Formats: sequence, structure tokens, C-alpha cells
Amino acid sequence: MGRKEDNVKYAVTLMKTQQFIRNIGTAAHIDHGKTTFSDNLIAGAGMMSSELAGEQRVLDFDEQEAARGITINAASASMVHEFDGQKYLINLIDTPGHVDFGGDVTRAMRALDGVFILCCAVEGIMPQTETVIRQALKERVKPMLFINKVDRMIVEQQVTPEMMIEKFSHIVAEFNKKIATILPAPLNKEWQVSIQDGTVAFGSAYNNWAISATYMKKSGVSFKDIFEYCGKEGGQKELAKKIPLHEVALEMVIKHIPNPVDAQKIRIPTIWKGDLNTSIGKQMLACDSNGDVSLMINKIIMDPHAGEVAIGRLFSGTVRKGMTLYISGQPAPQRVQGVALMVGADRIAIEECEAGNIVALTGLKDAIAGSTVSTLKDMEPFERMAHYSEPVVTKAIEAKNMKDLPKLIEVLRTIAKADPSLNIEINNDTGEHLISGMGELHLEITEYRIINEQGVDIVSSAPIVVYQESVKGRNPSEFEGKSPNKHNKFYFIVEPLEEGVKEAIRKGDIDPEAKIKDPKALAKILTDAGMDSEEAKGIVAFKGNNVLLDCTKGIQYLHETMELIKQSFEEAMMKGPLAGEKVAGLKVKLMDAKLHEDTIHRGPAQVIPAVRDGIYGAMCDAGRILLEPMQKVFIAVPPDYIGGAISLISQRRGTILDTGSDGSDSTVSALCPVAEMFGFAGDVRGSTQGRAIWSTENAGFQQIPPDLQKKVVTEIRTRKGMTPEPYDSKYYAGI
Repeated sequence: MGRKEDNVKYAVTLMKTQQFIRNIGTAAHIDHGKTTFSDNLIAGAGMMSSELAGEQRVLDFDEQEAARGITINAASASMVHEFDGQKYLINLIDTPGHVDFGGDVTRAMRALDGVFILCCAVEGIMPQTETVIRQALKERVKPMLFINKVDRMIVEQQVTPEMMIEKFSHIVAEFNKKIATILPAPLNKEWQVSIQDGTVAFGSAYNNWAISATYMKKSGVSFKDIFEYCGKEGGQKELAKKIPLHEVALEMVIKHIPNPVDAQKIRIPTIWKGDLNTSIGKQMLACDSNGDVSLMINKIIMDPHAGEVAIGRLFSGTVRKGMTLYISGQPAPQRVQGVALMVGADRIAIEECEAGNIVALTGLKDAIAGSTVSTLKDMEPFERMAHYSEPVVTKAIEAKNMKDLPKLIEVLRTIAKADPSLNIEINNDTGEHLISGMGELHLEITEYRIINEQGVDIVSSAPIVVYQESVKGRNPSEFEGKSPNKHNKFYFIVEPLEEGVKEAIRKGDIDPEAKIKDPKALAKILTDAGMDSEEAKGIVAFKGNNVLLDCTKGIQYLHETMELIKQSFEEAMMKGPLAGEKVAGLKVKLMDAKLHEDTIHRGPAQVIPAVRDGIYGAMCDAGRILLEPMQKVFIAVPPDYIGGAISLISQRRGTILDTGSDGSDSTVSALCPVAEMFGFAGDVRGSTQGRAIWSTENAGFQQIPPDLQKKVVTEIRTRKGMTPEPYDSKYYAGI
């Protein structure tokens, strides 16, 4: 029997003993070595040849990942490692570093208890590293620091041991500063990392070696020795034998990452907002295998033979083949057809899986990434995962052959389940469908999957930027929206929503998707975030980061009409009056209403257009503005080329935020509109002769310059087949 088969046999036994389970992940900025690091752990468990570790990339099994040399999907592997004579089951998830796949990182974190944050010794903590630290801590996943590519630092930068220790101390201090500011007490102190206690390690994932302070004592290898080995030919191969990366990393995991029982005591109160005193609450806190099943799906993969495979973390209970489970928000129960462990692309069937593990299930056809699955029909779902960016680029796609149209619609629905950070609009009338993603690469990969994995030929448009609409200020007087029969009138005031409220929605303190169960508690959150306390009492509905308030007093029949008013508000927020783009950051106040006493005269056909016209007209009077998505751009180049990088940013309407130096490189960080960033990769290489290290991260939306607004609005409206000129408030007042 090979080691791989042995591994599976031990894994099935160890799954039942929670103190020997560790759920860990890797996360970092793009190209800082996550997948190579994961390979080392898999090779250490005997699941692949150690000679190939760092080159085989077991967890980058998607052919697009192999072709582009980057990780696109969070992939998982369960493996058995031995430490001090005891075997441990390690469930590992390798996550992507590219900003376009940040959604996958957020979803992976939900399944983990600990994470290795990798950081390049040469580049230091980069923008995306900062984002993944924030993502991990928000989910209460305990971080450890691995400083990678130390060999590059020694060989290329010719540093002295003193300079290296200084650089490491600086990285550790910066890392700890982020933990201290993001986490509440006492965790912000308890989770600090340090070289002395072994929560920091450094090494070269590519050359398969690593060292930590605790492993130095065990192996007798010192800093000085590492310098000598890196300086001589074949030295790193010797290092890999003396201080193998997987042993150093494993010691860190087993000593410093909590087992599922301890981890869930900290994590459940943050990721589940139900009553912790209910039986399911207590079972999850205790990670109880004998309780009801509570499972959070963090990934859906498409298998040509088995269909959809749902992978998730089991927080309580035991899942077995043939079991009936409920998916939050779906009325029909579903039967588990298969239970399995994942090892990269392989699925190993098992009979059952107990709480505290990461498991793959088939048969849950209504599950999407982010679903809560339970044996209880009405379990309170887990917290919605807050993604750090939203779709900013759209492409229109259609089937090349009309006969493929039904299949394309089916494929798009499936892709939307697997990747919730994609926005897909299906238009059955025109046959043209819109896919919105985090960036050009995100959409390219999605198109590739539709054509090559799902076998549907498509034609796609050039990428289009997603804009948002809002208002400059408040409309001077209440705007009247009249129903077509003139018997119902609604009076609206609109104004920008308070920044504090928008921030509370972005951070996940307010869930706009949830039903308003406790208006008083919600009013308190809104007041604390800066909203007037009287206004906060009248909260009726959210749509994205827009809010509808009822500021009326004692109006007859309003209660019966409120559902239609909410529906119309939601529709209006999906398509604004300026360019038919989504509305953002708007506070809509219903100030007064005159309603017909007869129900028949205030039905949907009367109320919905009246409310929509009232909101649109008020927005016209308040001064409509267009918001464009922005990206933070970070470039590091040798000083001779910094001029080219800066002029490139100015040509793209960029604003320079900061310039500085990092070692021998000059650095510049800037804010640029996404609309100007197409083709940036080629240009930055050209203007710096390929010497630039650069990265981007999404930075929300900003008002478009007023002199550009008219031109962009006309282009969007023409593209959508609308009249080039937007209507004014007279049109909505019916004048």
C-alpha cells in the first residue's frame, strides 16, 4: 500500500478525534509563494514526490492555473502528518493572491481555524497581504507569519545577517500593528506573532527549507549557517534535508493553531449571530459531533461525473450518505448522495464525517457558496460573508449558436452558484447576458470556463466599467410622485447616506439582505453610525447601501401599501434615473402620502410608478452624480524608471497618494479609475522596461469629474439603447 493510501486510512480514523485535527490555510499577496508552500506540506505527508515540491503545484490542478502560473481557486487537501510520535489530520486550503479572486479567500477563511500569511522577504507586506490579514481576522482565523524567499534576499540583495534581522523585525512589527488595530481586546494582544515563541518562520518554499526560533534549538542550524549554505552551490539542497519546510511549518501548526473545539469557542460568536443558548448554539460552541448538523458551504466545484460538489466546514453534527439536509432559504429538503475528503483534484469517498472537519458533499443541488446547511429546517444562517470589493467590470456575452442558448443560461446559473463574487444578469428577451466581475482577469477565466469546461461557444463584448449613481446633496423641497390615475401621491426627500452608516454596511455590522427583526436595535446601530435618532426609528428597508425611511405621521392605508412602496424603492435602486446604473449611498425619506381609500385604486400598477417617479424626480432636484470604481495602484521600480511610472499614472487620470523608497527601489502609490486601467499591464512593462513590481487593489467608488460626467452618461445610455439625454424632474412630475 502506498503512502497516499495509508494517508487516507489514517485520515478516516483521525477525523473522529478532534484534538488531532487542524484546519489551516495559506494566504498572501500574489506570487509570494502560497502554492509552492502548500506543495511542501503535501510532499511532507507523502502525497507527492518531494523532488517535485514547488514545481508540481498539486493544488493548482486547473489547466488555466497551470497555464498562467497563478492560483485562481481555493483548493483543499486533507493529509496526515506525524509530530512527536502522534499523527495529526491537517485540512489545508491554498487560496489565490490575485485581487480579482479575493472573494475566494473570504469564503475559504470561513472554513479555517488558522492561516499562514506568507510575506516575501524582498517585497515586504504588500497591499493584498494587508487585505488577507483583515479577511482572516474578521473571521477570527488565527494568523502565523511565514517570511518567504529569504534566499533571494541573501543572494540578490547581498544583505548582512544584521540587515536581515532588522528587515524581519520590521515586517513582524508591521504585521503585529495590523493585528492590534483590527482585533478587539484581549485577542489583539494574545494573537501577536513573535520570532521568539515560534509563530514566525522564514525560509524558501521554492527550495523546500525553513527555520523558526524553536526549530533552531532542535536542529542546531543558526542564522550564520543559513547565510553560508545559501552562498554555496547545492547548499540549499542540504538545507532542505537539515531543516525541511514541512516539519517547521507543522510544528507551528500543532503548537499554535487551536483544534476545532477550542477554535469554535472563539469563532462561532463572530460568524453566527443566532442565540448561543439554543441547543444548536451550544452544539456549535462545543463542536459536538452528536448534535444537529450545521455546515457552511465555502466552495462549489463542478465535476463532469458527479455534478456539483459542495465543500464546507462542519461546525456540529455528523454527515452521512443518504441523510436529509435543509439549505437556508430553500424550502425543499435535499439528500446527501456522497461524502468525501478532498486532496487537490481527487475526491476520496468516506462513509461519514464528524464535526470539526472540512468535507465534500454531493447531492446538495440548491447550495451556493455561502449557504448554511443543517438538519434543522429553520436554523439561523451563518453571517453573510463580507467581500472586500464588488464587481467593477462587465462583459456582455451571448451564445454563438442560437441552439446553445438554453444550455448557456443553465451554465451561467451554475457558475453564479460556484462564484458569488460574479454578478450575472440573464436577459431571456435579447439573449445577451451580462457578467460583472472583480477585474479583466476574473472575467477572462469565467469565459474560458464557459467555452472549454462547459462546451458552449460564446461571443463577448469588450469589457465595460460598472458605474454607480448617487446625489450631490438634498433636494430643496419634497418631490411629488403621482400614480397614473392621479388618486395617489407620494412626497420624497433624498440625500446622501451618512458615511458612518455606509461603513457599518460595508463592514457587515448591518446586513442589508436580512429581514428587520428588531427595529430598536437597528435604530441604535444607525444612530451610533451618525444618523438622526428620529429618522433611524422610521427604517423600512435596505437595498445595497441605500435606505428607505418612513417619516410620515398617521397616514391612513399606508401600512397596507408599504410592501408595494418597498418593492418600488428596490426596483428604483437597481436602475437609477441618470444612466440606468445601480444607485449607491442614498437615503430616501417618504415625507407624506395621499392614498385613495379604495384598495382597487392603489394596486401595484398605480403605486409602483408613483413611488419610482417620486424617487427619480427627487434625485434630479438633488443633483445626480455618477460614481466610478477606483483602484489603488502600487508600483516599485528602480529609481531611473520612476518618472515613466508617474507619467503613466497621470495619463490615466490617477492621483499620486505617496512616493517613497523600499530598499534600493523607488515606490509610488496612486488612486486610478478602473475605466483607465485596461491594458495597464502592458504599458507599465513598456514604460519601465519590465522592471516594475506592481499590484492593484479595489478602492471603492468616487465621483467622476463633472466635466466628464455628461460624456460618460451619454455613452452608457446609448449603449443601453436609451435616449442619449437623461430626463429631468419635470418629466417625473408629469409636467
